[in-house]
Amino acid sequence: MNKNVTMIMTSTMLLGILAGCSSAPQTTGTGGAAGTSSAPAATQAKAGKTTIQYWHSMGGANGEFTDAMIKRFNGSHPNIEVVGTFQGSYDEVVTKLQQAAAAGSAPDVTMLERSFVQLFADADVLEDLTPYLKKSNLSTDGFVQGLMGHSTFNKKLVTLPFNRSTPIMHVNKTMLDEMGLKIPTTWEELKTVSNALVIKEGSGYKRQGLSMPFDDWYLQAMITQSKGRFFNEEGTAMGFIDSGVGLKVFSYLKNLQSTGALFYPPTQDSGNIVKQMFTEGKIGILFESTGTIGGFQKNVKFDYKTAFLPKNEVFANPTGGANVAMFASSKNKDAAWEFMNWLMTDPQGGQQFIIDTGYLPFTKKMVESKEIKELYAKEPNRQVAYDQLQYGIDTNKHLAWTPIIQEFRSAMQAIMYDNKDIQATLTTFKTAAEKLLKK
Repeated sequence: MNKNVTMIMTSTMLLGILAGCSSAPQTTGTGGAAGTSSAPAATQAKAGKTTIQYWHSMGGANGEFTDAMIKRFNGSHPNIEVVGTFQGSYDEVVTKLQQAAAAGSAPDVTMLERSFVQLFADADVLEDLTPYLKKSNLSTDGFVQGLMGHSTFNKKLVTLPFNRSTPIMHVNKTMLDEMGLKIPTTWEELKTVSNALVIKEGSGYKRQGLSMPFDDWYLQAMITQSKGRFFNEEGTAMGFIDSGVGLKVFSYLKNLQSTGALFYPPTQDSGNIVKQMFTEGKIGILFESTGTIGGFQKNVKFDYKTAFLPKNEVFANPTGGANVAMFASSKNKDAAWEFMNWLMTDPQGGQQFIIDTGYLPFTKKMVESKEIKELYAKEPNRQVAYDQLQYGIDTNKHLAWTPIIQEFRSAMQAIMYDNKDIQATLTTFKTAAEKLLKK
């Protein structure tokens, strides 16, 4: 185990650098996942009860929903006491998990952002959940397959989906209707609509067509929409550069940027900036997380619709959010599984959490439940988000993901802000990334 713990500790210094939808909790209409301090230290086990430590990244209103969920579990399981602890952002949780694994004090169950799962899976510190599913008469076939891409590594089922999301297209339909425009479904249509929405004002713009936060998430979507892969199938090269897809994606964005059709925000606080602009009608189309649907439905003053991300050659989108995992070091594995099983199967567990927060339902049984069907009938924008999962695909799985995405975001900045040559910048990135792949 010491060798494995050393492996995951080597990535610690990189984790605080990454932010955004691919590595931070998604905000919802009922409140964000960040902004609260860590919970107090775990309390001692009550007499006759098995205590389970559960670490998570849900702050704000989502933290309150998490606390309520844990209270429901504890109230219905007299022999188990789950102690939930907010440990900060996804990245902060991972750093603390690395430190806890090295110290032999890892929690029993943890929330784990999906792109970091492989780091812990390859270190062999996560419990294989396959026998637990079998014992509970469950199967991976019962889960939404578009959310299972970061669950199995080295032939072991090490995580199950929980608070999951995808990027989606948010549309000010009132704005489009006023100009006789239809919601775009392809890149070419998106280009036409975005340019048509532009209103110039002096040397700047009063209104622009399209925006998105500064994050690799949306670039990953566009890469897969062009039938590209971030890493090649073998995980030995940057597939999207070798295929020419990288040049195509960035050229498309730079063209939109040059006409004012695309507002590409500054890196700092980019998500809040573009959400505010969309709410105020300063942009007509926004690529953002499904986790923002509730907030827009509550706050905008126009006809708000969601739609699939437009296709280039195909429809495709990456997934985001976190899974839940059990640490192999847990001394209370049966009780830990009881909690995880309840999250997956009980209507008062994960299903109610999904309804409360706005994250995506992750089992087929949830999708077919009376409660979710009623929710989707009332809020069809949320069903669009679920329906898009049929095109979910993740091509960014690799142990070197963390340092490579740092390099990629530097390339994004050079191209989108500094107007550096696209192909030259991507070639430089490819050289640096493929050195990391060989380590």
